[in-house]
Amino acid sequence: MTHSTRWRPIATLAIGAAVVALSACTALGPIVPDDEPVRDDDGRIIEPNEQTDAFALQVGDCLDDASATGEVQTVPTVPCDEPHDSEIYSSHQLGQSAYPGEEVVVDKAEALCLPAFEQFVGEPYLESRFDFSFYYPTDESWANGDREVLCVIYDPDGPVTGSLEGVTD
Repeated sequence: MTHSTRWRPIATLAIGAAVVALSACTALGPIVPDDEPVRDDDGRIIEPNEQTDAFALQVGDCLDDASATGEVQTVPTVPCDEPHDSEIYSSHQLGQSAYPGEEVVVDKAEALCLPAFEQFVGEPYLESRFDFSFYYPTDESWANGDREVLCVIYDPDGPVTGSLEGVTD
């Protein structure tokens, strides 16, 4: 996964988002059980895991990923009832057969995550104090079949406890 930060300008309608790209699965080798988060029967993470495999992440997972930059292979996860940096609120599959390039993937991820943000939070992005970022495939992970964009919500003021679903200012 690659992470870069893009800021939301105060006086414009531009969408700001930190972005993270998935690094290739083959570079990771086989997934070992320690890379998988411990989940309850409903799929919620119930134990912290400092090195959850990025490809094991799913909607509803809470992350401690504020320091994530560049390509990442693992992401710290925690139960959502503990303080955390962000939460995955939406997942989308990109359907192109050939990698369209990072700029196109980032543009598509922003276009997918923005309306999902409003549905999740309950208010438009530009009216919310919350921000979003996303994990997206790299050229290398795309070649291994990765097409998933994971939309992530976070509070720029710092960690939160509990889900941000339906939370408005």
